[in-house]
Amino acid sequence: MLGPGVLLRHNRGRLTFESKPSQEASLMQPQSAPYPVRVRGELEAVSRWRWLIKWLLAIPHYLVLLVLAGGYLVVTVIAFFAILFTGRYPRPLFDFTVGVMRWRWRVAFYAISALGTDRYPPFSLRPKPEYPADLEVDYPERLHRGRVLVKWWLLALPHYLVLALLYNGGWRFFNDHGDHWDLHFVLPLAPLLLLIAMIGLLFTGRYPEGLYDLMIGINRWALRVRVYASLMRDEYPPFRLDMGPREPDFPGTGKTG
Repeated sequence: MLGPGVLLRHNRGRLTFESKPSQEASLMQPQSAPYPVRVRGELEAVSRWRWLIKWLLAIPHYLVLLVLAGGYLVVTVIAFFAILFTGRYPRPLFDFTVGVMRWRWRVAFYAISALGTDRYPPFSLRPKPEYPADLEVDYPERLHRGRVLVKWWLLALPHYLVLALLYNGGWRFFNDHGDHWDLHFVLPLAPLLLLIAMIGLLFTGRYPEGLYDLMIGINRWALRVRVYASLMRDEYPPFRLDMGPREPDFPGTGKTG
């Protein structure tokens, strides 16, 4: 129990923050249903030393993504007004936005966030089933017109705070001695896990599977929130670490990745 009505559970590769049903339940995706964002990251055999230069090899991708980021911002602004007035995200703009996110995830998987493959990412916005990392988002036929005004900043704020801790850490107060509060620095989890993985690769040539699954779970959480904040879905992202290379099994469904 983390607080009134809040539970932390571990089940079948998922760390889940659960709360009692509330009036806001209609904003939340049912726990028994697959979330409409599917993140895939298959671990392959990787070199024990190539991670030292992957960030350098990926520079051409960084340059392209810098240009695509400008287009992504413009498209999101256009989509904002389209949703506000029509309740629809224009399909060509939606496909472009998903493609930019997909491209960014492949590069991150290769060079920054997971180091899960030595295969160079393709220069493409399209799905590539043969590549070990991919991203799919179901297209919504209708989106809530009013919610577009608040979901990208206000409704997503709890997720921003959690992800800030996971990726950035920071200074926090802890009550360790009665009424005396001490200031402690909390290490950022994601960079720390990546550092451990790099050291392990360098000296053993192996990527610990459990550590890798956790890294993918953190990235999957962040990508779901990015999709939601980019106005592409109305389903609220779950407070859940779905670990592993593919989306987990859900009751009544098969693999969704």
